[in-house]
Amino acid sequence: MKRLSVRPHRERQDKPAGDVPSVAAALDDIRRAQFAMLDALRRAQGDLAAMRGPTPAESAWRAIASGPHWRLRDYGGRAAAPPLLIVAAPIKRPYIWDLAPSVSAIRCCLDLGLHVYLLEWLPASPRTAASGLDEYAAAIAAGVARIAATHAGRKPFLIGHSLGGTLAAIYATLAPKAVRALVLLSTPLCFRPGESGFRDALVSLVPTDLSQADPVPGSLLSCVSAMASPRTFVWSRLLDVAMSVGDRQALETHARVERWALDEIALPGRLVRQIVDWLYRENRLCRGALSVNGTLLAPSRLSIPVLAVVNAADEVAPLASVEPFVAAAARKSGRIIECPGEIGVGLQHLGILVGRAARQQTWPRIGSWLRDQR
Repeated sequence: MKRLSVRPHRERQDKPAGDVPSVAAALDDIRRAQFAMLDALRRAQGDLAAMRGPTPAESAWRAIASGPHWRLRDYGGRAAAPPLLIVAAPIKRPYIWDLAPSVSAIRCCLDLGLHVYLLEWLPASPRTAASGLDEYAAAIAAGVARIAATHAGRKPFLIGHSLGGTLAAIYATLAPKAVRALVLLSTPLCFRPGESGFRDALVSLVPTDLSQADPVPGSLLSCVSAMASPRTFVWSRLLDVAMSVGDRQALETHARVERWALDEIALPGRLVRQIVDWLYRENRLCRGALSVNGTLLAPSRLSIPVLAVVNAADEVAPLASVEPFVAAAARKSGRIIECPGEIGVGLQHLGILVGRAARQQTWPRIGSWLRDQR
């Protein structure tokens, strides 16, 4: 049988060589524009939903410092109170920490007698699209320095949730002497193949040639996350609202979470590329192969106390994604708290921030641990 051979297509000589890349680039621009428009539509949908239901009720705060892609919020507290810096996740907006008085992680921190600060990441623009882990670590450093100067050199506690916790862990590993202790809430840090279905699906969905030059629409990331784990981002949310029927407070919290989930913002292309490639795909941080601002990072550099909180029902940041990092920390003083899932939180990944059981049972344990580190 005659074998068929497939040869590369040869362009006609009278066709400019740059036409094909230009078309591909144009199509990519169109796709990004479509998702950017979807960001605006989802935000508008959230505004409409807020007109008909419960809305976020944030605590008072004031901005005390800022940079091209960040802003430092001060929520106050007693002058002599130990400072705590929350590193928000770069995805969506940070009021998930402060949805309402009854489900507010920020109010939990204030109730623990801490002076609370939050580092907020601003929506990416063409001017800040090239910001990556170097720039985000530098922003945390600027926030830590400002807080230490305000508190007569007193080091702040550092706390983060989800990718905010990942960024906090990277900075604490980079500059462990600058912070007092580190608290990680539902934070993925280790990404070994085969240990997380969400991780494996995500790296197979995101292309390796993702552009670093342009902002990445938030709705694109939401779409990819839903494709990577439909059970987490679609079916469990539907089940949560069904199980919350008859519980008014649970339904209100679920509605506020859904409102927050629609509040999309764009992320820097370089940051997304580095998170997906360097962390999820190559597991550089846990392997000790991640270089940030010229320093090679490894868990063994982390010489401060570490507390990690893991939700047993969370598929985005399971125990396997944090345990090896905490075990390899230099002081061997890491501790892990496991808590169960609960209804009325929308996404189990958010349970530690908005769950009633978390407020009643887990946050007192976090407070007790923080008091031991003062």
